[in-house]
Amino acid sequence: MWVSIRCGCVVVLWGGIAGAWGQQAKPDAKALAMVRVASQTESKECAADNSHWGYKDEDKKSSGVTVSRFVDTVKGTVTKKIAVNGRALTPVELQREDARIAAFVKDTGQQSKQRKDGLEDNKRGQNLLRMLPDAFLWNVKSDSGDTVTLGFVPNPAYKPPTMEARVFAAMKGEIVVDKGQNRIRTVKGELTSDVKFGYGVLGKMKKGGVFVVERREMSPRVWQITETHVHIDGRSLLFKSIGEQDDEVKSEFRRMPQETTLVQAAAMLKGEPTTVSSLR
Repeated sequence: MWVSIRCGCVVVLWGGIAGAWGQQAKPDAKALAMVRVASQTESKECAADNSHWGYKDEDKKSSGVTVSRFVDTVKGTVTKKIAVNGRALTPVELQREDARIAAFVKDTGQQSKQRKDGLEDNKRGQNLLRMLPDAFLWNVKSDSGDTVTLGFVPNPAYKPPTMEARVFAAMKGEIVVDKGQNRIRTVKGELTSDVKFGYGVLGKMKKGGVFVVERREMSPRVWQITETHVHIDGRSLLFKSIGEQDDEVKSEFRRMPQETTLVQAAAMLKGEPTTVSSLR
């Protein structure tokens, strides 16, 4: 889904997100122009962004809550789990994490696969980003001066080119655009209908599923996703990442030197705190 864009879902109740459309006969050309500029700006800026970051990640799934530390490098991302369900890892568990990281640092095959998966995620995200102007009908919901909130509903004339795009194009919701930079701060979407694959045999995403993405500027012209909330019910044999219940919050961002190596990233994570109080 579009949430995979690296540069840049608390669940929101969606009553009234598209309420204004009941009285609006046709989309707003001004809103469409804003979306088109924002989409083009995001594509350009993301392509130019070669920054690397370290951050804390708290990921809440139906299976539990995991807290991890991430350090990005040009060769890949080193990740260390430091807490599970409010409990800091034991010394033995931390040793296993350090051993896993040491193996990753030495394994060029793992590194290559991680980079390939990341590039594929970014490509899918860029493709969905380019869909924004044409896949939906747009209107201006509010304008605060610094930001503008644009509402969207599915465009019945749009033909999604892929099955993943079919899910995205079945959404209604809103985006918040930073007017000064034409960057997308927030995306909120809700599935307006069931989406079936192969008449339901290959999978089905249920109506009412929602996602929210929050992004913030971390340094001049460099934006990062800070929160992702995905609550979509269904089943699918095609996509591992669509049918899920997931709340992810990223914090404590710090920019990594461009020359940071995987060995250095591993050394940084080896000194991470190991008590529950120090993780908060």
